Amino acid sequence: MITLSPKAVDHICLALKKRGKGVGIRLGVKPTGCSGYSYKLEYVDAVKTDDVVFHEGDIKVIVDAGSLPIIDGTLIDYVRTGLNEGFSFSNPKEKDRCGCGESFRV
Repeated sequence: MITLSPKAVDHICLALKKRGKGVGIRLGVKPTGCSGYSYKLEYVDAVKTDDVVFHEGDIKVIVDAGSLPIIDGTLIDYVRTGLNEGFSFSNPKEKDRCGCGESFRV
């Protein structure tokens, strides 16, 4: 299961409204960096037949079947720290992150 914080839901709803289209977000992972994986997040206009879909209010969180074992249980939040803001991921399967914080290991 993938969940969104209320702040993440608000941000995604606003972004989809500005885009004028979209059904939700796609969360996945890609092999990269020094630790193994990085998160990838994008807005989605249509769900594919092999996608796993979670609902968070009116937002669909879409995950490809290959990424789900790595990110199952993840909470997506939207945070502001100083002048920076963006999505953060709290994944109970993460063992550690690389020094720069761009990739993680399960």
